Amino acid sequence: MQSSGRGQGEHTWHSAPGQNLTFSILLRHHCLKASDALAVTSIMALGIRDYLQTKGIDPWIKWPNDIWVGEKKICGILVENTIHAGIIDFSIVGVGLDLNQTDWPIELPNPVSLKDLTGQDYDTHKELQLLSEALRRRSSQVSTPEGAAEIIQEFNNIVVRLNPQT
Repeated sequence: MQSSGRGQGEHTWHSAPGQNLTFSILLRHHCLKASDALAVTSIMALGIRDYLQTKGIDPWIKWPNDIWVGEKKICGILVENTIHAGIIDFSIVGVGLDLNQTDWPIELPNPVSLKDLTGQDYDTHKELQLLSEALRRRSSQVSTPEGAAEIIQEFNNIVVRLNPQT
């Protein structure tokens, strides 16, 4: 688990200690070309979406790396790839998923947690295991170039781009 988080640019992630899932994961790739870097974001976003759907939540993906429920943000993803000779050697992916937190700093305009949505408390260790399983299923899809293309296509079919130029 992480003790603090960061987002893109100057953004930070606020998380009350022990209440949410905040972690980084190392993904090693065997055949993922640098041109398929979107597959890493796709794996993570679709896996988190799959996990939330098992909780009865219907999330949407905001381009390129946020998970929202309605008009509120429940999760952020930050991907950093290391590329060598046109191949992604590995990716470090930071995830901040709001699980149990219900009290938010006033400067955060739109956070929501799974507990806010369902009224239930969640065991962070159990939920991390369940989320990991969903991410593993999605990650296995990119074991071939065809699989990488398929997961990118699925992501592109459902992601919402708020700025039409992105």
